[in-house]
Amino acid sequence: MDSSTNVVKQIILTLAASLAYLSIGLVRGYSSSALPSMDDTNPELLPSVEAHSWAGSIPPVGALFGSLVSGPLMQRAGRRMTILVSAPAWTAAWTCIAFAESLPILLIGRALSGFCVGLVLPATQVYVSECSSPGIRGRLGSVPALFMSAGILFSYILGYWLTWRTLAWCSAAAALIIFFFLYPLPESPIWLSTEGKHTDAERSLKWLKLPLTHESIQLRPQNNDPEKNKNQVETSMDKSLFTKEVFFSAGVLKPLGIGLALLAFQQISGIDAVIFFTVEIFKSSGSSLNDHLATIIVGVVQLASNSVSLLLVDRVGRKPLLMASGTITSIAMAAMGISFYIDLKQHPALGYLPLISLIVFMVGFSLGFGCIPFLLLGELFATKHRGSLSAIAGSFNLFTMFVVIKTYHSLQGLLTSAGTFWMYSLFCAVSVAFVALCVPETKGITLEEIEKRFQTPPSTSGSTIEAGKDNLGFQ
Repeated sequence: MDSSTNVVKQIILTLAASLAYLSIGLVRGYSSSALPSMDDTNPELLPSVEAHSWAGSIPPVGALFGSLVSGPLMQRAGRRMTILVSAPAWTAAWTCIAFAESLPILLIGRALSGFCVGLVLPATQVYVSECSSPGIRGRLGSVPALFMSAGILFSYILGYWLTWRTLAWCSAAAALIIFFFLYPLPESPIWLSTEGKHTDAERSLKWLKLPLTHESIQLRPQNNDPEKNKNQVETSMDKSLFTKEVFFSAGVLKPLGIGLALLAFQQISGIDAVIFFTVEIFKSSGSSLNDHLATIIVGVVQLASNSVSLLLVDRVGRKPLLMASGTITSIAMAAMGISFYIDLKQHPALGYLPLISLIVFMVGFSLGFGCIPFLLLGELFATKHRGSLSAIAGSFNLFTMFVVIKTYHSLQGLLTSAGTFWMYSLFCAVSVAFVALCVPETKGITLEEIEKRFQTPPSTSGSTIEAGKDNLGFQ
């Protein structure tokens, strides 16, 4: 059990790194408040439904490219530096949005803000996971998602009182804070070790109060010859991830497949259609509650639910929470579909059904699929290729996010609003079956043990995990 004195600095590092996810939340929550504000104050900016759609959905397009850059940047410059680079870029993006007088300028700013999302989405999760003790890695790894929920809520609350331009300036200020708090902190000891910087890795471990036998130092060459160490590091990097031998190996393909599937289910639950268009959803549902107030309530519930998940993830485990999450969200989306299917104006007693449905959805989503897929990015992937694989998974997640947001209005026209939410409900139900059959449990297991488990069949594994018990869930 980790003593409180040993984990304080790990908590400090996690909180500082999670500020990047706070800014992700500001990007995700901006559309819901800002687009109605633009309609009221600058209607010429968004002259059509298509313009609305692009203003809401273009950040994931920029994030897709940012995530592709994030992988090589994480490998060459480090996890911490990748996050640091995002701060000035985010400030520039929000400044562009705040000064926008035309749709193209607005879209450029939104795309650049999305690019920064792509940079930090995989980098932050990997950085936190590699700087945490196995016993608390689940809790610390869930903190970024908590900060993301806080960012969404802040955007909802500020958007209730501020115009879209002022909200952009507040978001720019938040981006600068990332650099201020993260700059003094150490780099990931695992990345330093794989780069052959073992002295720096040991300093990082000492600062984090991690033992010198931590998984990162186990990777160091076992000799004191600098030239041999350099050659070993270079040799270890000779086999690129993007070779047939490496990419299609069990140690890469299995965890990547699981990660991609979880991130896909996360998005096709409809979460970002809800977050990006919350105010619009409440307006169109005919709910009797004020749309902005309902949006803020949903944001508060999401933040509170993520807090509960943080407390449970290292006690209950990843797999049970994911299954509970999929079940609850499926029921909630089905109820949301019903609220659109019936005429709420003719059934005033059901006027709060959309709010209740989205509250239940946010509770269910936040318990599992809101944070655990990101946590698993830092746990399932092999150390050597963790940066690149996390970037691939992040890119896939962001592409799926773009598809969900961009098709939301089209699906409403094709399937009706009720049919769209029922479709999301079906996807959530399928996610439960996938988790039950395919997702391993990683609670309390070191990153090195997880990596070995994917590479070696359970029956022949030399893992130190208790004999006869496969904690990773492979049967």
